[in-house]
Amino acid sequence: MTLIRSISGIRGTIGGHPGEGLSPVDVITFAGAYGMWLKQNHPDKPIRVVVGRDARISGPVISHVLISTLQAMGIDVIDAGLTTTPTVEMGVLVHGAQGGVVITASHNPKNWNALKLLNDEGEFMTASQGKEMQAWMDPARFEFVSSGKIGTYSQDENMLETHIEKILDLPLVDSDAIEKAGFKVAVDGINSVGGIAVPLLLEALGVKDILEIHCDPTGIFQHNPEPLPGHLAHLSAEVVESNAHLGFAVDPDVDRLAIVCEDGEMFGEEYTLVSVADYVLSHTPGNTVSNLSSTQALKEVTEKHGGRHYFSAVGEVNVVEAMKKHTAVIGGEGNGGVIYPALHYGRDALVGIAIFLTQLARSGYSCSRLKKSYPEYHISKNKIELPPDADINLVIGMITKKYSQQTLDHTDGLKIWFDKEWVHLRSSNTEPVIRLYAESDSLNKAEKIANKIKEDISEVLKEL
Repeated sequence: MTLIRSISGIRGTIGGHPGEGLSPVDVITFAGAYGMWLKQNHPDKPIRVVVGRDARISGPVISHVLISTLQAMGIDVIDAGLTTTPTVEMGVLVHGAQGGVVITASHNPKNWNALKLLNDEGEFMTASQGKEMQAWMDPARFEFVSSGKIGTYSQDENMLETHIEKILDLPLVDSDAIEKAGFKVAVDGINSVGGIAVPLLLEALGVKDILEIHCDPTGIFQHNPEPLPGHLAHLSAEVVESNAHLGFAVDPDVDRLAIVCEDGEMFGEEYTLVSVADYVLSHTPGNTVSNLSSTQALKEVTEKHGGRHYFSAVGEVNVVEAMKKHTAVIGGEGNGGVIYPALHYGRDALVGIAIFLTQLARSGYSCSRLKKSYPEYHISKNKIELPPDADINLVIGMITKKYSQQTLDHTDGLKIWFDKEWVHLRSSNTEPVIRLYAESDSLNKAEKIANKIKEDISEVLKEL
């Protein structure tokens, strides 16, 4: 059993004793602390919270426990039911709510689930907000209301449609061009809410020919739910066999987008953001932000359009903070996460699809030709498991000393620049490992760099 607590929620495997896995007791503890934090920060107004969930089997049980706890604290709940993470984020804004909770473990396997906690801006809680909430984690401090003051419960079955309508209203989304292009599109919905949301969006955009794969929201994932190339063989084969123009794959809560080209090759999760940003910047020049583990291709595309690119620490909340600081017009993460602030500050695969299809339709390019128009980089993504007693900070510190003559960035772990190649080392937020990313102009070169750093870390561990 696994249970991981963070500033923005709780994540774990289902089952086991409280504190060992994600149990109803743990859900009550976090929901109660969140409710108390909301009441502390909004003392003079009724509090509303928008709740939604992905299609995991454990979702309904967790949803009932969460909603009942919030209502018992006098908090009104608006239930969006089966829906996407970005839809709940948008729902907080649409309903003027004081918070939101998404019940999803994102790309984790089906035996996991989680609570993602949002603030009144429909964004993940900041570090300071998370610390404030953590102070309420003692159930003995919870305060519940009398029967006459129990929070109300309502449902918004149209929240996803509202989200899609707002995407279609964006000036840079051209549904007429998309409809005229006559795209045939394959969709892998991983048997979660993407199987509902993506086809609905495509239909609204004028796509008439949609091939649905794993789009029944049963919560029984047919493959590893992280939208990586090794997990999308079925989608790739279907795109080629059906002569589709392209294919889309999303993770279970639809905040990450992967694209398969007409030849069955991956567009590249790193290049989802690069391509969308290229189109946005061509119409609204400005700055961009991505995390330190993302491709430098975005920096080159941004500078081509006269803007400045900034790197942030890994994590959506860090990217959003940097985007606001640098007034970025587009940003996100190299895992297929597109953040377009003209809509909202959150990773959103749906707006990514709409903008990408608009770009493809207006350019007249095939998917593969569009990919070839961008600087070519390849990232080797690795993780290094450490002995239980290893000090990750000490390990990274010794690697820092070894490469002190290189350009270094300590914003998040350690990033080492070798001209146009780089390595990023950081401790994982979810596992006792070091994540090691390396980028070069070929995968072979990137892997060689990664292997060299792995050898360095092995030598360091021997000295400890």
